[in-house]
Amino acid sequence: MASGYFLDGGMIPRSEKRTIDERTELRHPSVSSTAMLEFRGRKHVVRLINVSASGAMLIFPHTPNIGERLQLHLLDQGLVTAQVRWVKDGRVGLSFAIPLE
Repeated sequence: MASGYFLDGGMIPRSEKRTIDERTELRHPSVSSTAMLEFRGRKHVVRLINVSASGAMLIFPHTPNIGERLQLHLLDQGLVTAQVRWVKDGRVGLSFAIPLE
């Protein structure tokens, strides 16, 4: 029997904003402000917020599952395979299967 719970970033509320940035890589504004995301058999134009060698943050109105694999077509890099790491307030964090060069 399937659970009624979803891993969409809403199950564990954060009571405080982060006070420090613990990321190890620089985030760069994307070369293009949009990308094409393949999600459950359909293609969607999404707005990129930032991109690093290992992942991206984008705005997407649908709620993918944590761990779901997606294809992201970046203007300057081509097609990359990504995995959903987090979802919150219409934003999605992806990690790339192979780091970008």
